[in-house]
Amino acid sequence: MNNENQNHIRQAVNKIGGATITSNLMEVSNGCVYNWIKQGRVNNIHTARKLAELAAMPVELLRPF
Repeated sequence: MNNENQNHIRQAVNKIGGATITSNLMEVSNGCVYNWIKQGRVNNIHTARKLAELAAMPVELLRPF
């Protein structure tokens, strides 16, 4: 599990403006966004790329190997 300070998904969501704005822009539920935060990664590469683009972050941080 990711350390709170190292959760890049949470950082990305915060950069975008929060879970609700992120879920609206990503066209997913708030619960889905919170699951990503809890897991510390976005499993789908296409979704991870979209989140990375919105947050101006490298996709490798959001979907580590």
